[in-house]
Amino acid sequence: MISNRTFTMIKPDAVGSGNIGNIIQAITDAGFQLIAMKYTQLSKEQAMEFYAVHSERPFYMELVEYMTSGPIVAAVLEKDNAVEDFRALIGATDPAEAAEGTIRRRYAESKAKNAVHGSDSNENAQIESDFHFTESEKIEAVIS
Repeated sequence: MISNRTFTMIKPDAVGSGNIGNIIQAITDAGFQLIAMKYTQLSKEQAMEFYAVHSERPFYMELVEYMTSGPIVAAVLEKDNAVEDFRALIGATDPAEAAEGTIRRRYAESKAKNAVHGSDSNENAQIESDFHFTESEKIEAVIS
């Protein structure tokens, strides 16, 4: 069910800081199952497409440059109430405002370099998952 899945990316700052394992551990410790995961680097075109919703905002090109500055880890996660629970786990966009123990509070450098992306709705979780993974990649991960 769509309401039980969400999408995340570990962003270039957190990958570059060596925090992939710590973040994945926090995710699994919170009861999420990894359905699909890959280490990859976004092209400028992919980043522009993924963040097209922000294309009219002044930070858009800065965001695209940041998201293409290094590798990311994209993942589909599963858990009851996945979107809402994951948003709580990652914390506020600004790590200074994020609750103690959240991923962003622990691993983000700044509001702009905030360690992880988390889908903000069930609909966007599906769209974002489909952007990075084929259905067969998601199914194969569950079967394996």
